[in-house]
Amino acid sequence: MNYQQAIHYIESTYIYGSKPGLDTIQSLLKLLGNPQKDLKIIHVAGTNGKGSTSSFIHSVLKTAGYKVGLYTSPYIVEFTECIQINGEKIHEERLAANIATVKEKIEFMLKEGENHPTAFEIETAIALWYFAQDNVDFAIVEVGMGGRLDATNVVDTPLLSVITPIDYDHMGFLGNTLEEIAFEKAGIIKENSYVVSHPQQAEAMEVIKSVSKERKSKLIITSYENLDIQHSTIEEQQFSVEVLGNIYENIRISLAGTHQIYNCCMALTALEALKKYHAIDISQEAIYKGLYHNKWIGRLEVINKNPLTIIDGAHNLQGAKALQKSVEALLKEYGVTFVVGMLKDKDIKGVLKHLIPLMDRIIVTKPNNPRAMEAEDLAKELADFGKDIYVCKTVREAVNKAYEITEASDAVLVAGSLYLLGEARSVILGNQSANKKN
Repeated sequence: MNYQQAIHYIESTYIYGSKPGLDTIQSLLKLLGNPQKDLKIIHVAGTNGKGSTSSFIHSVLKTAGYKVGLYTSPYIVEFTECIQINGEKIHEERLAANIATVKEKIEFMLKEGENHPTAFEIETAIALWYFAQDNVDFAIVEVGMGGRLDATNVVDTPLLSVITPIDYDHMGFLGNTLEEIAFEKAGIIKENSYVVSHPQQAEAMEVIKSVSKERKSKLIITSYENLDIQHSTIEEQQFSVEVLGNIYENIRISLAGTHQIYNCCMALTALEALKKYHAIDISQEAIYKGLYHNKWIGRLEVINKNPLTIIDGAHNLQGAKALQKSVEALLKEYGVTFVVGMLKDKDIKGVLKHLIPLMDRIIVTKPNNPRAMEAEDLAKELADFGKDIYVCKTVREAVNKAYEITEASDAVLVAGSLYLLGEARSVILGNQSANKKN
């Protein structure tokens, strides 16, 4: 099996949808020798900020000299982004070989009358097996959806369970109240373990406290009381904060948006917990360097300067509110062309009411995903906002239209779905490369 065949095989399993539950993933991992049992895992759940928080922790531990696996989803440009060790994506040949082996195990499962694993279960098994094969010191594993019944929740004894901000998303699977959603997220908390949580909304916080107490786990709540944000620009942010009694002065990060400062504080709390409760050696120098050099594509990422072009993964209500604050703070001097595409199962009006009023021009398109809303239907959803709306059937057409109608002194913002970002990013960077050759 070569890389393209391997990716085609993964894509062919999308038909199995999303099936919360652990029986199938446990069967598959057993056939692979239960690699999860050989790993020191930091397990990260939440509605927003999971990926960024995970990447901050990963960057610091890598800078501290450890070999660190990072498993996140979904990818922005290519599948290999999801599975990394020390910032290096899994090699295509290695991925293909692992998928070929996993495919054989699945065929055995089917002969035994077991269910076919979903794409996410297969991806999770591959990531855990790869990390175990390469003897990583730590594996940072991001929950796909929820927590309690998520495929990643095969972890028996994580070093840490981390829960980032919780809000409404995936209600069809997780429940319609914050309490129900928080209960699913809190499912990653294990007996006699350590839990780092964002100071959630009251309803969610009560659930996390209750589950932590029930499972005799120590709950550490990230504090922002002594947070002092010194400056925040597109290029860099600087702040000071106290974390578990330790004062960090003049921390610099290169990710934009004040919400990334809060994600960074979550990561700092997790790192301090690793030092305090697991005696893991992480120097101050590694913390400062690792936080500053952390990169995370698709999160207020500047990919062009002329005109200023930013892509962001905001696709739910909480993400939209964070993006709204960033646009108000960082783009107030710009006229903004907004390229947007969304999935049908998202709270489209709820998300876009925070963003559309800040935009000068709107271009709607359709992400490359079966759940995506048609561009014409999205335009109808936005008609009440009274903005100029352009309809483009493809992402490439939408990007080219954005550059056609945007002055060099203005800005282009692409957001609405992670599935939109990958294609838009490739088109923009491809156009830049073509222009340089010409």
